[in-house]
Amino acid sequence: MKKIILFAIMVMAAFSCAKKVSPEKTDVQEPKNEPKKETVVGADSDVHGCKASAGYTWSTLKKECIRVFEGTKLSHYDDGKEYTTASYVIFDGNKAELFLDTQKESIILERKSEGDSWVNGDWQLIPWKGYVLKKGEKILYTGQ
Repeated sequence: MKKIILFAIMVMAAFSCAKKVSPEKTDVQEPKNEPKKETVVGADSDVHGCKASAGYTWSTLKKECIRVFEGTKLSHYDDGKEYTTASYVIFDGNKAELFLDTQKESIILERKSEGDSWVNGDWQLIPWKGYVLKKGEKILYTGQ
């Protein structure tokens, strides 16, 4: 009987020492009547409405969302390094748009006539055994 009374006193002491917190005085207030924000899959449209999750990127040349991987693939020229990325070029008339894995923005190149190279400053896309992309005198990419 003494054990039961001692146990009851210990339980009462434990509960009487506990701090009571009212909902009004908590440090973290829950927002009332605010809907919870949910992440929607496929809601990653950029400023042009292109959905990156579906593989679309804005083309300055074509003025529409395109899938660059449907263009011509350019691989890094053999410089002894291993790359896991690729670059692409799309064509529209006498213009070409480069989507390089080393550049944030695409680069527009232009050629004067059929058979010529596409040029923009020191960038040059040469139609030779597929394509060769040079910057200055250095070959950076090749592709079919």
